[in-house]
Amino acid sequence: MTTWRIRDFHPSDLDGILHLWSAMTESGIEPVYSLSEVLASCQADFAVVAVHGEDIVGAAVGRAAHEQGWIVFLATLPEWRGRGIGTGLLAALEHRMAPLGLAKLSALMPDTETRIDAFLNRGFKDVKNLRFFERQIPVQRAELGPLAQLGGRVLPRNLWDNVAGMQSEKQLLERRLVLPLAEAELADEFGVVPPRAVVLFGPPGTGKTTFAKAIASRLEWPFVEVFPSRLAADSEGLAGALRRTFLEIAELEHAVVFLDEVEEIASRRAGDPPSPTQGVTNELLKIIPAFREQPGRLLVCATNFIRALDPAFLRHGRFDYVIPIGLPDAEARRAMWNRFIPAAVLAEVDVDVLVERTEGFSPADIEFAARSASQRALEKAVYSDGGQSSTNGRRGPTTEDYLEAVSETKTTVSEEVAAAFLEDIEELARV
Repeated sequence: MTTWRIRDFHPSDLDGILHLWSAMTESGIEPVYSLSEVLASCQADFAVVAVHGEDIVGAAVGRAAHEQGWIVFLATLPEWRGRGIGTGLLAALEHRMAPLGLAKLSALMPDTETRIDAFLNRGFKDVKNLRFFERQIPVQRAELGPLAQLGGRVLPRNLWDNVAGMQSEKQLLERRLVLPLAEAELADEFGVVPPRAVVLFGPPGTGKTTFAKAIASRLEWPFVEVFPSRLAADSEGLAGALRRTFLEIAELEHAVVFLDEVEEIASRRAGDPPSPTQGVTNELLKIIPAFREQPGRLLVCATNFIRALDPAFLRHGRFDYVIPIGLPDAEARRAMWNRFIPAAVLAEVDVDVLVERTEGFSPADIEFAARSASQRALEKAVYSDGGQSSTNGRRGPTTEDYLEAVSETKTTVSEEVAAAFLEDIEELARV
């Protein structure tokens, strides 16, 4: 005599689904779909349960997309297995989904699942040589509106790899910032508190903005750049607009928030009575502790003049790290030249001499020299014989073209600024 029966899922059955989920995971089976997905499908898609009296002893959940149906969840309590409940649940679920006119009904099973008789009994085929790929979408639909209002965006995933050279800086940022944020659960096991706010400092043009964007790209978090100059025109004033902006950022699940040239709004406070700038600095000092209480976000402040920052701004408890971003070393300069020189002529250009001649150049300086050499070479190739358009067989810039551009490029960072930066590292860096 059958002691169980199958009926439609009721909202009051959620506790039973949770019990089935726990029983499955405790037996060493990790379901393919997450618990939140299963519960959502129970209420929005198709679900049936097997009951013994008032107790739920099994359940099947399905969803449909176009003509394809998927079994999201199938479970039976251990003591009720082997009684045909799974087969009955699949039959009932298929019957309820039949009006959709599905062409195919499929199921994804974890490698550890061995109880597949229910599927085979219902005519499912065990398809060999298939692999399941899954990717989490970094920004959910509900976040797109607030993100657009903030002027934020999701950056391409390859920005981190596209940062040429600068391996020591990349390694430091990867280990201190990206690792504990991307692997938060693992970090918690080791007692590591993920960073919430950092300062990047260094001479102009050394790539601080590029690194901030690369961190967001590496984490696959939205990138939100806050422009104090734009907020200053707000009717609430800069302090009020800054406060409102960070309240809006709090609506996002994840975010890398970037404040460039932060010395403009966090400069040393002085004078009596307080100036408008001091009011903004005070507001920012209040905002940062509140920001730090929110998980899943990182504040990156960048400055060319770290000595101009208010001492209270840099103290422990507000910023986890104060990281120097300096001029590229020889390895980094080589990577940059290899990136900027056209592939068609790279083998013919003496990169070694370009690396040597551009010591003290910032990434921005090297890019400017490379672009300038390409433009000049193009003009020479096209207009080399009295203004007549002809390439004369030239395919791109030569070593001489690059050296000429290098010699005429004014470096962004002077020797005095470079020396001051080394002093700042000694006095203020915190890595």
